[in-house]
Formats: sequence, C-alpha cells, structure tokens
Amino acid sequence: MLRRARGVILRLVRRRVAAITVGAAFAGPAAWLEWSGRYDAWWVGGLSLILGATGVALLWTGVAGLPPDWIDRQ
Repeated sequence: MLRRARGVILRLVRRRVAAITVGAAFAGPAAWLEWSGRYDAWWVGGLSLILGATGVALLWTGVAGLPPDWIDRQ
C-alpha cells in the first residue's frame, strides 16, 4: 500500500498543474484549520501541519519544477 501511495505522489509531482491544484487543496484547509482556532483537539493541529507541509511542498514543486536527475560536469 505504501508503494502505491509513493507511486501516486511521484506521478502527481510530474504534472505541474495537478501538483499546484492538489497543493492548494491541501494547504488552504490546513491554514484554515490552524488559524481558525475552532477545534481544540490535539490531533487537528498535527493533521493541519502535515496537510500544510505536503500542500506547500506540492505547490513549490509545481511552480519551480523538478530539478534534473543529474548534472553533467565537463
């Protein structure tokens, strides 16, 4: 199951528009959960941090693009 999740994430990162869309979909609600202060459950803070970090990472990868696998030095 973890290998499938890893594969889905790797394929998602290759598609820039999809990475930006999913990143915004994760980061937006995570920011709302973190700053609204409506929920006092301990796990809501952790969930919002995980969703926010994943969302920001996907947004950054979608905007900046992937680095090359290797750099040829001459």
